[in-house]
Amino acid sequence: MSALLEVSHLAASIQAMPALRDLTLHVGEGEMVSLLGRNGAGKTSFMRAVMGHLPAAGGTLRFGGADLAQLPRHARAGLGIGYMPEDRGLVPQLTVHENILLPLWVNPQLDRAERMALAYRLLPEVEQMRDRRALLLSGGQQKLVALARALVAGTRLLLLDEPFEGVAPALAQRLAEVIHALQGSRLAVLISQSDAQHGAGLFVRSYTIERGANAA
Repeated sequence: MSALLEVSHLAASIQAMPALRDLTLHVGEGEMVSLLGRNGAGKTSFMRAVMGHLPAAGGTLRFGGADLAQLPRHARAGLGIGYMPEDRGLVPQLTVHENILLPLWVNPQLDRAERMALAYRLLPEVEQMRDRRALLLSGGQQKLVALARALVAGTRLLLLDEPFEGVAPALAQRLAEVIHALQGSRLAVLISQSDAQHGAGLFVRSYTIERGANAA
């Protein structure tokens, strides 16, 4: 299986403090991969580096053969990468539907109707609250909306940062069901998590990160 995301000896810093020191991993087309680590280990920093929010200070970061370090942030979504940040990152004043549409507005190559239909098919409960403002949603509901937004942009790769963190067991199970439904497609999924019990049986491979590098 060909590598889609290739990360080799990646380094990055936040305000001169090393956040990533020497991280190496790869995700193949259609693979589901887990990145395990304690809080502060560098999982979110890695996701932000892939999306261009944190510039790489060393190593290589390639997606589909393209050097991500040479691309501006807005170009990442155009490559087919969908991102669900740990803090959800919704615009409070926008409706659920408008929040999900955001990556489609910046990537006109995607079929808006087709991508929205996919998200609502996988997450019908999100469609039911499509006209509600994001600020009126519970934290769990916001997680579902953030996943739907990642799905509309992620035609090739989904980056899900701590999707199971801080949610009720029933919602964690629901998130796992949606992710499980993606198995067997060409879509690759990389999930960061601090607890290996979530998503058991989903992953073809797991990496463990400690202090910004692969665990020994």
